[in-house]
Amino acid sequence: MRTASRTPVANSMLAALPRDQYHRLQNGLEPVALGFGEVLYEPGKRIRHVYFPGDSLISLLTLVEGHLALEVGMVGREGMIGVPLFLGTDVSPVRALVQGAGAALRMESARFCKEINRSPQLRGEVGRYAAVLMAQITQTAACNRFHLVEPRLARWLLMTRDRVLSDEFRLTHEFLGHMLGVRRVGITKAARALQEQNLIVYSRGKIRILDRKGLEAASCSCYRLVKDMHDGARD
Repeated sequence: MRTASRTPVANSMLAALPRDQYHRLQNGLEPVALGFGEVLYEPGKRIRHVYFPGDSLISLLTLVEGHLALEVGMVGREGMIGVPLFLGTDVSPVRALVQGAGAALRMESARFCKEINRSPQLRGEVGRYAAVLMAQITQTAACNRFHLVEPRLARWLLMTRDRVLSDEFRLTHEFLGHMLGVRRVGITKAARALQEQNLIVYSRGKIRILDRKGLEAASCSCYRLVKDMHDGARD
């Protein structure tokens, strides 16, 4: 991780705060550039910083002994990394892994806890997001258990698109397999099926969404359920 050279794209949670409160928070916010594959938290370890992604993207992974990590949540510009602090613990239950390199703002945990107590608006924003994140984690767990790989892949691509605000991003089959908890051959088959329907183009680790509405139709209902809940929390 390195200090970013310029201010990142505004995080939605921070942008929703009253201007005077955001300016006060800026004194404790440090712009950083997050690199692909960087681990921000490990399960059972103390949370030393909270992160407000700009154009970066972070996966929340649960680890089971003897098995690969499985993604249970995804956080982009709509949220933050470090919600357990708001819930009263400074220990992370998950691994937080950067899956999309980019900019973020970070704050020391002690400063964040003080600001939460000082600002009812910040407390409200974090509380709303915490509820949506828990719903996303719960829905993702059910999705991973009951839904087929192809609609799960469509859901995952749509969730990524919503957070990076782009129809094109770099992803390997191996990485997608880790995120969805399936073998690489399963990802290859699912991606080929979506490509044959002219919903995506996949080549050399680069995925481009051609038909967002069609991809949403191919996705399981989990995508819309979580998106509607998030949109409702912002209203």
